[in-house]
Amino acid sequence: MNTVHDSCGCDLATCSAPGKKSADVLRYLAFLIPALVFWVVLYNFLAPAANWLTYSLFGLPRQTHLALAVEFFIFEAPKVLMLLTLVVFGVGIVRSFFTPENTRKILAGKQEFLGNILAGILGIVTPFCSCSAVPLFIGFVTTGVPLGVTLSFLISAPMVNEIALVLLYGLFGWRVAAIYLSTGLVIAIVSGWVIGRLNMERHVEEWVYKTPVGIGAGDEQKLTFAKRIQYGKDAVIEIVGKVWPYVIVGIAVGAGIHGYVPEGFMAGIMGKQWWAVPVSVLLGIPMYSNAAGIIPIVQALLGKGAALGTVLAFMMAVIALSLPEFIILRKVLKPRLIAVFIGVVGFGIMAVGYLFNALPLQRVVETGLGHV
Repeated sequence: MNTVHDSCGCDLATCSAPGKKSADVLRYLAFLIPALVFWVVLYNFLAPAANWLTYSLFGLPRQTHLALAVEFFIFEAPKVLMLLTLVVFGVGIVRSFFTPENTRKILAGKQEFLGNILAGILGIVTPFCSCSAVPLFIGFVTTGVPLGVTLSFLISAPMVNEIALVLLYGLFGWRVAAIYLSTGLVIAIVSGWVIGRLNMERHVEEWVYKTPVGIGAGDEQKLTFAKRIQYGKDAVIEIVGKVWPYVIVGIAVGAGIHGYVPEGFMAGIMGKQWWAVPVSVLLGIPMYSNAAGIIPIVQALLGKGAALGTVLAFMMAVIALSLPEFIILRKVLKPRLIAVFIGVVGFGIMAVGYLFNALPLQRVVETGLGHV
């Protein structure tokens, strides 16, 4: 039987003492600090590099449609991928503290509205998306987590995406990022609470409640600093490796909008008209994109005169009301509950759109777009 150090979580056969743990920390820090410095220097070099490549190396005439599109793509592609890599690595380390088991333990047995709040917050930092909706839903419901609390978590996890949050901060500044975070979190909490008040447990498929509760893994082994760093590296390989094609496609679409769509055109179809918000939500539902892929399109839409609230509603609908997620959730939810889910979340998203179209935030958006 192997024995594990309490201090570092290592097996006695492979760990000599706490000194090994300290050496591992120093070794990783010696790599991480120079890497972060290099990242900052390279990030600040992207704008002049894009300008030189577009107008000096490629020789494109300034202010032409093609030149504007090419410069946008050359600048945004590495920028978004660099931000994506940095945030996925950092969040990967944070996520090493969360598993489905301990997330269920945190949420189970809480008073319902407090549970909705905790579920919304946990949905931001936990590594789950619509792909894991069914097993998570089953696990939560069968271990005593109320239906409304479970749905707050399932709404928050894709909608309030940490990748989108950091990308919005990098592109538009902290105000727009804070708007996205706060409104998405409120939608998740309130939507879950409303659905919980409707007592719709009977609209969950019967087989879900008959599923045996899995045996918990017990106290999890304490991860070392080195293992958490490895967890972050693995997250970069897995997540960035999967989403980079979506990012490139999204930036290419955004570059086309940026270079070829006439100024103010988007204001005509995604402006502050009363019908623009619901139409944008309806347009977003059948689309499928992750947060990293939709942000460059959001940037280009705003740059061409679209209203902030309308674009936020469109982005949230793409992320939180996607058709693939409904197809997945149909395995555990009956049609009436899915319809209520769509209605409540869609109403919340439209409320956000109307609210932020009414607020004087155009200067904030223009300031964030000033570098493009």
